[in-house]
Amino acid sequence: MVALVTGPGQPSRPPRRTSAPRTRIGLWFGRPLASFHLIVTIAVLLTVLGLVMVLSASSAESYAADESGYALFTQQLIGVALGVVAFYVALRLPVRYLRKLSFPLFLVSITMLMLVLIPGIGAERQGARRWFDFGVVSFQPSELAKVALVLWGAHLLASRRSEHGNIKSLLVPLLPAGLLMCLLVVLQPNLSTAIALGIILVALLWFAGLNAKLFLAVLMTGLALATVLAFTAGYRSNRVKAWLNPGEDTSGLSYQSTQAKYSLADGGWFGRGLGQSRAKWSYLPNAHNDFIFAIIGEELGMIGCLAVIGLFGLFVYTGLRIAMRSVDPFLRLLTAGATCWVFGQAMINISYVVGLLPVTGLQLPLVSYGGTSTAITLLMFGIIASAARHEPEAIAALHAGQEGRIARALKLPLPAVFSPKRAAMARSKSTRPTLAAQDRQRLESRKGKDGRSARAPEPGRTRTRVSSSRAASPTNHRTDLPRGTGRRAEPQRRDPAAGHPTGSRSAYRPRPEPQPGRPPVRSGERGYRR
Repeated sequence: MVALVTGPGQPSRPPRRTSAPRTRIGLWFGRPLASFHLIVTIAVLLTVLGLVMVLSASSAESYAADESGYALFTQQLIGVALGVVAFYVALRLPVRYLRKLSFPLFLVSITMLMLVLIPGIGAERQGARRWFDFGVVSFQPSELAKVALVLWGAHLLASRRSEHGNIKSLLVPLLPAGLLMCLLVVLQPNLSTAIALGIILVALLWFAGLNAKLFLAVLMTGLALATVLAFTAGYRSNRVKAWLNPGEDTSGLSYQSTQAKYSLADGGWFGRGLGQSRAKWSYLPNAHNDFIFAIIGEELGMIGCLAVIGLFGLFVYTGLRIAMRSVDPFLRLLTAGATCWVFGQAMINISYVVGLLPVTGLQLPLVSYGGTSTAITLLMFGIIASAARHEPEAIAALHAGQEGRIARALKLPLPAVFSPKRAAMARSKSTRPTLAAQDRQRLESRKGKDGRSARAPEPGRTRTRVSSSRAASPTNHRTDLPRGTGRRAEPQRRDPAAGHPTGSRSAYRPRPEPQPGRPPVRSGERGYRR
């Protein structure tokens, strides 16, 4: 056993032992690919639960409208199929491609948010213009905007942090671009999705290391704007009034929230049984969409509700675990921001179903009805699963041949080891801080003064400053190349009798005189060449 030396005259201490996991669960969590398996398992469980509950909650309404109990379930199944394909594509997509596609995807999402507001292009439903209708399939661009914001924001902040950007470079252009995206979503109108975008923006700034006071100012400003917007439209203010006075108008403003509470109370601890809900028979509006958690509580009881909350809690633990273990700053910010987005949206949905928040319309991820939302959320889960495979221990295990049967069957490529140099090459010119532009301007001005070009320094490298005494020293003077010659002109030689060197490297060179307020430069120190 190796002893630790504590000091002269003191007894040595044995090395501190780290407690190893003793249970089977602890051993399983210590495996290299535990995070990847957890993310895949959570995604599968939530997706299967969502399909079952959408079929149960929408069967009565679908039969009354289309004489078929599987109409809405079929659309949800199409969204799940598209999401599974997106999940697989995200697993195979290299990280450098994600960074390259982040800014174009952000521009595409901004363009689509503008186009959906134009009458004739965007489809209007229930007074809101949020969808592109393609006949059988409809697409909601605000869901794609969430992925675009978290990808581009993580790429931008990772680039600025690696290049030592200041506070302004962290806030600009991310904060104005995020507010523009929120404004376009509010104009649809869709305040609930704007709140989800705000959660992503705040999470990215927090995990990027923004100053606590400045972060608090941004957070309070966002809450103030959301409060003002909540009272600007009539239906939003009605929701707030119904939340503040839940028992005042149970057959009018508070009807939906009151029926949701009845459903939860009717379920008890173990529920009435799968498919035995009473509220789905036109008692609870949007039972398959915004208020599906109430149907889960009625049919599966408190046990089913706690299981859903436990799955999202396990997702938060796994997502933050992946973020903490990631070496790549981009993957760290991306995973943390996406985790806060999914968990925050789930908690808001559950909170307004049980009456803790006013009704906002945010869906329960992977559980509520919505083809676009399900497909986009599965895409985000695939990106998080890909980040789990890029953990250092996971990379070592995969390169050692410990892929597993699922990875071999899917033929997933081996993840690449993170390289800061390769990550710097993947940055776009728009994400570099203003320091590089200042260096280029300084070099151009020097070129104009000296009459010769200077090589631009690489971003992130510092240049050694040379003292003015060294620059003024006659021994360091070099003449320019004479025009028409192919070699450098010989330096001017001085007379040895005058006490000056004759040009040999070993000759004595005078020390530079010390400047006022500075200590004398000694041989071997930085800024003086022997």
